[in-house]
Amino acid sequence: MLAKYNLSVIICLLKLTICLVLVFPAFSGFGQEFLFKRNQQKQSISFKCIKNLMIIPVYVNGKGPYDFVLDTGVGPMIITDPSIIDSLNFGKLRKIKVSGLGIEGVDAYVSQSLDVKVGNASISYIPTAILKEDLFNLSGHLGLKIYGLLGFSFFNSFIVDIRYSENRLIIYDRGAKIKYRGKKIPIEIENQKPYVLTTVDVPDGETVEARFLMDTGASHALSLEMLNGTAFPLPGKKIKANLGMSLSGQIKGYIGRVNRFNIGGYVFKNVVAGFPDFKRIADKIDLSKRNGNLGADLLRKFNIQFNYQDGFIYLKPNGFRKIPFEHDMVGMVLYLDQKAYRRVMIGEIDENSPAEKAGLYPDDEIIGVNFKSIDAYSLNDLNEMFKSKAERNIILEIFRNNQVYLKVVRLEKRI
Repeated sequence: MLAKYNLSVIICLLKLTICLVLVFPAFSGFGQEFLFKRNQQKQSISFKCIKNLMIIPVYVNGKGPYDFVLDTGVGPMIITDPSIIDSLNFGKLRKIKVSGLGIEGVDAYVSQSLDVKVGNASISYIPTAILKEDLFNLSGHLGLKIYGLLGFSFFNSFIVDIRYSENRLIIYDRGAKIKYRGKKIPIEIENQKPYVLTTVDVPDGETVEARFLMDTGASHALSLEMLNGTAFPLPGKKIKANLGMSLSGQIKGYIGRVNRFNIGGYVFKNVVAGFPDFKRIADKIDLSKRNGNLGADLLRKFNIQFNYQDGFIYLKPNGFRKIPFEHDMVGMVLYLDQKAYRRVMIGEIDENSPAEKAGLYPDDEIIGVNFKSIDAYSLNDLNEMFKSKAERNIILEIFRNNQVYLKVVRLEKRI
């Protein structure tokens, strides 16, 4: 069940599978756009930042607001919960089978009949992929109800100023006068997504140029997928990781660190990075135009101004810049059950991890942490706690087979 696996990879799989098969013949990529009413030039919009992802309120066909992930890594809008558009006649929509990395033979529908509003800006006939059911349980992984992903149509309509340090974004009409801040860096928009050139150190000490998808909808820092037509070289110190699940089996890989990563002259050291199994993903994805994925755990260290139309961004480091990159020190995935979104469940557990050593198992329910009810914590709180400090002991109250157990997990810096 996909709900039990890594959030960042699940969202990446969702976007990849949709983009592999979704074609809108009438959509050129630059036709429909969000527009302000009257002569408005800009608007400030607050967002929730959960597991590094931006969650914004969106209205669909006059109803809402619904929480969507604001995601540079997605082209057409994706709706993961079709209940919000009950006025649609699915029998009249074009039906497609989504198949690709991470999922096989799932029904989805293509629509260009939805009207969407964000703040005071609206768009008609936005290209949209609609999943018939929420197989990915994004809500369960984020701890609040998520209805979909919004990407290219939004970013291509405005100059988008993301202020991670303030949990807000400012959207500007493209004709507005804008004060840019920080360093200007060119980007390329390809297949409705932004790419940027960087440099990264490989394990032998060499520094190579690499092209990354800038992906605000991925919670990780880096995913390194390919170099010179083959797998990206692995670091000496690494841990095995189950990065996701397909009907044909688990998508395996490693988690390690990159010594140096440079974007626009800003250098980061000891960056946590994922290394998915090259053969597994190369069979499904065209990796010829990118070396990897640059996610929000690194992007949030900047306030970023995106200008898709003119092909550049401005980066300005913020208060998160000096916070070191840390990986989960427990070695397990947590998610909320898909029925009530209240029960905190344990999903995948890494081999030889602190969670495994403490005697935890998949499908255990956590009902207390450090002698406080689980209701006192959000999933985000627990995620931060599990990365907080090596050698720290955390006491978990576990419900399993109608019995309650106390388990002590000792946090361990594994990479």
